[in-house]
Amino acid sequence: MQFFVEQNSVVREIRGKSDTILFIFTGAAAEFALNKAVDWLYFTGRLPSDPIGRLFSTVGYARKIVFSLMHEANKAIDALRQIHAAVEENRGASIPDWAYRDVLFMLIHYSIAAYELLEKKLIDGEKEEVYNVFYRVGARMGLKELPPNYIDWLPVRNAHLIADLQMSKYIADLFKQYKKHLGAMRFKVLTEGQKLVVPDRVKELLPFSDFSLLTPVLPVYKISRLMKMDWLLKNILLPNDYKDQINELDIHPG
Repeated sequence: MQFFVEQNSVVREIRGKSDTILFIFTGAAAEFALNKAVDWLYFTGRLPSDPIGRLFSTVGYARKIVFSLMHEANKAIDALRQIHAAVEENRGASIPDWAYRDVLFMLIHYSIAAYELLEKKLIDGEKEEVYNVFYRVGARMGLKELPPNYIDWLPVRNAHLIADLQMSKYIADLFKQYKKHLGAMRFKVLTEGQKLVVPDRVKELLPFSDFSLLTPVLPVYKISRLMKMDWLLKNILLPNDYKDQINELDIHPG
């Protein structure tokens, strides 16, 4: 049996832990608010009206891709492309190829950043492994101009950050919706978490300071995980309606 992602891959470890996944989408929520293609989210209305539901929808596809056999993962990628094609048809316009690449690039960056924040630094080969998985996703979706490897991707990623991010009328509303759905305390945790994983370009535009209130909390949280007490902090910080779904994001070996 051939899996889309090898069973011993670090990508499975990254995508099999709920807290890592939450940090991935925490960072992406900030960066995509700045993206020039954010108006597409307002056309569908899905992210502004239900940002947490959108998270689980996206995670569902990622799970099918990362933890499935090759043919099942390819079917999930094809379905994702078809969904976007339907949105394009309804709007009578095409999502720019660079916008697809931006989303793919976010998933690469935040997968690495979130894992390194909560676990350990990745070696070059592991970063290449992360990049290769998402490269194959992008190639299956028909995206053009994807760098062939992680090292070549780094300057392209930086160029995209400069060219494709800007302040717009959508940013204030998106963050308003995040706060509405999360509540004031959890929204504060969201923005402080974003500071820990977003690139400098995002910090500059939002603007975010370099210091996060979560920095002194992280060592405590890591200890709580070792003691199997991290559920207590998650119960405090996560919306009640989604706790079961968040716990299901943890995929245990075997």
